Formats: sequence, C-alpha cells, structure tokens
Amino acid sequence: MSSTPRLTHWHLLALLVLASDQAIKSLVDLNTPVGWTYPVTGSFNLVHVLNPGAAFSFLADAGGWQRWFFLTVAVAASAWLTWMLSKPRDWTEALAFSLILGGAMGNALDRALRGEVIDYLDFHLAGWHWPAFNLADVAILTGAVLTVVASVLPHRTAAESAQ
Repeated sequence: MSSTPRLTHWHLLALLVLASDQAIKSLVDLNTPVGWTYPVTGSFNLVHVLNPGAAFSFLADAGGWQRWFFLTVAVAASAWLTWMLSKPRDWTEALAFSLILGGAMGNALDRALRGEVIDYLDFHLAGWHWPAFNLADVAILTGAVLTVVASVLPHRTAAESAQ
C-alpha cells in the first residue's frame, strides 16, 4: 500500500472553491478601485476593500505581523486538511474539510501575493454593519459549521455507507 496521499473528489471541490474565490477577487480587483461601493439592496453592497486581517477583518489593525501569522496558519491547516482528505471520511466531515481547505487556500494566496485579502461582500441592517468578507470566508465558515454538525452525527465512511 502506498503512503502517498491520493487526490479525491473532495480535493477537487477544494480546488473549485479556490478557483471560484480567486476568479471573483480578480474581477473585483481588475474592474473596481479600492474603496468602491455598489449598493445592491438596502442592506447589501458589493465593495472593494483590502483586509490585512483574517475572516471578517479580525486583527485587521494589528500592525502587519498578522500577514505572516495567518499565512503560516493557512499553509499548515491546508497541508493537514489535504492529508486528512486523502483518508476515508464521513461525507459531512469531508465536505467540511474541503470547504475549509478551499477557503484557506484562497485567502492564503491573496495574503502571499498581495499582503492582504480582497473582500467584496458587505451586509448592514438598521445601523448594524458586518465587516466585508468574500467567498473564501463563506467557505471557511460553512465548513466550520459542518464540522460541528459532523461531530454530533454518527460517523460512517463512504465504504460503510455503501454496504
């Protein structure tokens, strides 16, 4: 038996999340100036902002060290998730890991190339304003929620489910 991790459809899903995230960020970056805002509804805007922090602007004002910290964490998490996805998993857990992996790689690529992440989704309602975010953040958050769900569900691998 080979010890080389195998590429699975879950890895391909992570690559799809990464590619989609980067394509949207490229469209925003190439077609709008930083600071641009386009109201879509009364509570949702498309924007072009640069975020040196983590998801939802966490530690955005930390002074610069966070770029390397978050990049290191993302690379380590991506390596671990890639390895985890090469093993038989419950589909809910595998889906969660795929989403987190794709999102982590998307934001890590921004951080490595630009030093900050492009955010473009902006929600606000009745004086409350959520920090701008992007598809990678949505994938990471969705994956985190699914991880919690998977932790309370009975675990069955795809092989067990097929029996």
